[in-house]
This record gives sequence, C-alpha cells and structure tokens, in this order.
Amino acid sequence: MGRLFAAAVALLALGTAVALVALWPRGEPDAKLGQGLAAPSERGEVERIETFACSGFQTDECRRVEVRLATGPDTGEITTLELGAGGLDPELAVADEVRLVANAVPPDASPDRPPGYTLSDFERRSPMLLLVLVFVTLVVVFGRLRGALSLLGLGVSLALVLLFIVPAILTGRSPLLVASVGALAVMLVTIPLAHGVGPKSIAAILGTAASLLLTVFLAVTFTDLAHLTGLSSEEATILQANDAGVSLRGLVLAGMVIGALGVLDDMTISQASTVMALRAADPGQRFHELFRRGLRVGRDHVSATVNTLVLAYVGASLPVLLIFSSGEIGFLDTVNVELVAKEVIATLVGSIGLIAAAPLTTALAALLARRIPPGALDAEHMAHAH
Repeated sequence: MGRLFAAAVALLALGTAVALVALWPRGEPDAKLGQGLAAPSERGEVERIETFACSGFQTDECRRVEVRLATGPDTGEITTLELGAGGLDPELAVADEVRLVANAVPPDASPDRPPGYTLSDFERRSPMLLLVLVFVTLVVVFGRLRGALSLLGLGVSLALVLLFIVPAILTGRSPLLVASVGALAVMLVTIPLAHGVGPKSIAAILGTAASLLLTVFLAVTFTDLAHLTGLSSEEATILQANDAGVSLRGLVLAGMVIGALGVLDDMTISQASTVMALRAADPGQRFHELFRRGLRVGRDHVSATVNTLVLAYVGASLPVLLIFSSGEIGFLDTVNVELVAKEVIATLVGSIGLIAAAPLTTALAALLARRIPPGALDAEHMAHAH
C-alpha cells in the first residue's frame, strides 16, 4: 500500500513537471498592462507644511508642502507641492517619506531648470521590509529548521506565481489550467520541504491533490451556473482596455483554485500528522479506530478553518459590503451582484473542498500509518503547528 501511494505521488509529480514545461511562458507577452499605471518616481522627505487660503473642491484651505528629494537627478533639492485644490491630498506630517513623479518638461524650457514634481504616494517599502524581517525571524526562531524550510517553500511558491502563473496567463494560456498546474507544483514543493518526505507527506499530497480537483470541478460548475463573467472589477476594465486576450472568467476560476490551496495544505498536513501521532501513542489501533479518532480532530479543524476562510473573504470584500449596505439595496439583491456573488461562491467552493479533504486525508494517513513499524513512528508523528 505504501509503495502504491508513493508511486501515485511520483506519477503526480511527473505529470505536473511535464505540464509545467509544456505551459511555461516563452517570449514576452503582447499586452503591456502596467503602462500608465505607475510612472517612475523618486523618494523624498517632507520638511515643511504650511496652510493658505484657496478655493478647492472640498475645502477652502490648501497646504504648501516642501519636500527634499532623496533620490534621482535632483537629489538634495527642495520641491514645493500645493495640495488641496484637487488631486491626491493625503494627510502629511513633517518627516514623512513620500514618492514624487517628475512633471513633463515643456520643449522650450531651459535645460538648467529643474522639473516640477507631483505627489505620487507614500514610501512604504521600509516598514514593509521591517515587517518581513520580523516575520522571518519569528518563523526561524519558533520553527527552527522546519521553519527555515517552510520559508524556502514560501519563496518557491512566490517564484512559481511570478515566473510561471502570471506570465503564462499573460501569454494566452488558460488561466484555470495554469493555476491548477501551478497549485500542484507549489504543493509538491512546499509539503516535502516543510514536513519531509514520508507517509505523512504522501497522505497530505494525495489528499490535497484530490481535494483540489474537487475544488476545480465545483468552481467550474458553479461559475457557469451563476454566470460569473469576471467583469465586475476595475482590473477587468484594464485588461479589456489593453485587449490582453486574457479570459476574465478564467481569472475568476484561477483565483478560486489558488485561494483554496493554502487552507487545503493546512488541513491535509494537520490530519496526516494527527493520525501519525495517534498511532505513535497506541501502535495497536486498527484502521477504523485511527480514522474515527483522527476525524474527530478533523471536525474541529474544519469548523475553525471554514470560519477563518469565510472571514478572510469577508475582510477582502469589506469595502464593497460597506458601499452596498450604505444604500437601500436589500441583502438578497446585494448577494446577487457579481462583485459579492464571486466571493460567496469562492468561499463555498473552498469550504466544500476543505471539508472533503478531512476524511479523505485521514483515511489515507490511517492506511499508511498501519504499515509503519512502531519504532519508526517517533520520527513521523511530529505535530503540525498552526
């Protein structure tokens, strides 16, 4: 049985590798979707803010902001911005770091005249980098070697998204097919890296793959039944305007598949680890005892994880819900709007895949655990930490 399951994982890995090679993007995508979305900018620091009377759209008081440039050809120079009469007008304080975009220089302007600048955004990379360093440190300190390997798996996952999934979709590949292959590749890398290669990982991989296929089936079926078009977001407008040739409905499906993968990995590893721990505690347990006791833990895990999944989607959709709730649209009408319906269907599809993963992975792990010698169980039943 163990060799059969291992062979199934090997075939899955081989098929995923072949699909990766076949779908790997070649050449540059025809659509340059980022053009016009963000111009090159320079970093600056706010040195002085003063208010003055003006006739703005929403206020009679404007602000004159002096910013010292920290990068670019005018490094060290001070440029003055006037905010409040229209355009971007965020709350600023002295010492805030911001991003500035150079204004176009008229053809007849003096070459020695420095260009004016426009406020583009805040500089956010420093606090984000600090947060990343705190996260990495905590993962390594708490998880030690396993934590470091999980970070490596996270890096591989992001690389697959940025180097395979996104470019392949832009070159015209089917978003659903690309997302499915990419999700399988991520799973086949991250689970062995974080949890080793053994019966626990084999059960988790097979359980995740089967549940992911069910999720794909449900996503395709109910996206079709609900007539989701993918036209409800601003991003869809940009894709259409650029004639990118990307299937918007396919992007909706791809998002559901990738979104479900994270919770499926968590569920399957937890269930496999629970079964191995139960067998280690009492090597004499039979299959039905391991399955029944493991599934008892799985029910609690499903209840908690489904709640997490729903709240994650609600949090992502909170601005939309606020907009609709502030009007006179009823609940049932709000749910029917595609912008909301898409998140509802994604939540339910992911939750069903999650529920199916619990008994399936528990059964696979129980079958494998029964065939592990008692002396080898200690190395295999290391508990899964959330």
